[in-house]
Amino acid sequence: MRALRIFFLTVIALVLMSATAFGAGVAVRHLNEDSATAAPSQATAKDTGRDGTAGTPRGDADEQDVPVKEVKPAKPSPVLQPGDKGEQVRELQHRLFQMQWLPERTTGVYDGTTEEAVAGWQEKRGLEATGVMDQKSWHRLVRMTETPTHDQMFNILRPGPAILSSGDSGEDVRDLQARLKAIQWLSGLVTGTYDPATVAAVKGFQEKRQIPVTGEVDQRTMDRLHAMTSTPSHDAKHNIAPDPGGATSAALDSRCTTGRVLCIDKTSRTLRWVVDGKVLQTLDVRFGSTLNNTPTREGTFHVGWKDIDHVSNEFGSAMPFSMFFSGGQAVHYSSDFAARGYAGASHGCVNVRDYNGLAWLYEQVAVGDKVVVYWS
Repeated sequence: MRALRIFFLTVIALVLMSATAFGAGVAVRHLNEDSATAAPSQATAKDTGRDGTAGTPRGDADEQDVPVKEVKPAKPSPVLQPGDKGEQVRELQHRLFQMQWLPERTTGVYDGTTEEAVAGWQEKRGLEATGVMDQKSWHRLVRMTETPTHDQMFNILRPGPAILSSGDSGEDVRDLQARLKAIQWLSGLVTGTYDPATVAAVKGFQEKRQIPVTGEVDQRTMDRLHAMTSTPSHDAKHNIAPDPGGATSAALDSRCTTGRVLCIDKTSRTLRWVVDGKVLQTLDVRFGSTLNNTPTREGTFHVGWKDIDHVSNEFGSAMPFSMFFSGGQAVHYSSDFAARGYAGASHGCVNVRDYNGLAWLYEQVAVGDKVVVYWS
């Protein structure tokens, strides 16, 4: 019995040992399979190409072969463009008027004139001159101008309180009458009395400028008149005939006293044709605007070339009797100056509004004559 018990115990022990060995083998096999599935061996990752075949290791050289598509920056979305209509177009037009690129009266239509004004304004600001008011251009324009009122956008003009009116007298009336004479709205003598002739002249001036026609001078009328004219001299206000070369004129710059000179004074806004120190002609002039970043250059120059029928390549506008003295800047006749006076400005040139006077001067001036532009 004892021998039989020992036999059974030995058999059971052998069975248990076999089972343990089998289980350990299964566990090891599963562990190896899981590791192979989770990550390839170092050799496989290094030696296998992108197509699964053995080849060059993946790296910078491989990536350089992939073409890179150039991405162009998107153009700013248009805020307003040619053909648009409405209130925002009116706002645009009035803001451009504030920058002296359009007349004051708005139309609400983004027409060719508005497109040209936008393109010109963009070019002067270093923006792409598309003529389309995109977001970048609009934000720039808004920062540089004031928000127009409803009346300004819709051309609603209301008279303000009278500053001068019928029956007034004194130096202010003399100043008013002298300015009206300067732009040919009043003839005869400056009297210092706001008489019927002065009332009629003020009404004509107001109607021409689309200001409420009252015959009285309100702030709007005064501002427009002052913008179009220079400050009258004592002689102009007291009917003393001007002496172009005498003591009543502003002193000539020393550079203008010898030779043949177009002597251009920014302070008095005059051009004087001077030969050997003698003034032979005086003309009203206006200059480039600092608002448009196109001021007329100051200094000593010479007439480089002349063109009697010149047309601006940049703006397409006529420039009769052009006498160029500094790059694209020239002395020339301006119909806009003749119509709007000092309410407008040039794009750097010296504008003259006296057509016949400039026609005479053009014949006198020769290429090489001196040009002096200065503040007195």
